Amino acid sequence: MTFSKSLFVLAVAGITFTSCKKEEKTTETTTTTEVPAPKKEIAAENLQTASFEIEGMTCAMGCAATIEKKLTETQGVKEAEVDFETKTATIAFDKTVNNQESLTKIVEAVADGKTYKVTHFKSNS
Repeated sequence: MTFSKSLFVLAVAGITFTSCKKEEKTTETTTTTEVPAPKKEIAAENLQTASFEIEGMTCAMGCAATIEKKLTETQGVKEAEVDFETKTATIAFDKTVNNQESLTKIVEAVADGKTYKVTHFKSNS
């Protein structure tokens, strides 16, 4: 009986940790440390906000957090928030650097490039 419970707990834990699709990362050995380029300040007249829905998210930690991090790290993005519960993203960005097409490509390229789909893109100036 104890062995069965242990096996069940192990199976549930395995499913839980592998159910979220995460961005695939490759590891390369380098002798230098890469430091991301500092983000440029966005002029107030170029600041634009947008919201859109993201289809294909299955969890908050693996999916929504990964997409939010990828958007936040993007040059020309001031801030991004991805809400797993409502399946929406809200983003403030520099309209001279990014647009609907570039932001859509960034989101849809996360993970395997086939998992996430951006819909109902609404831009607010």
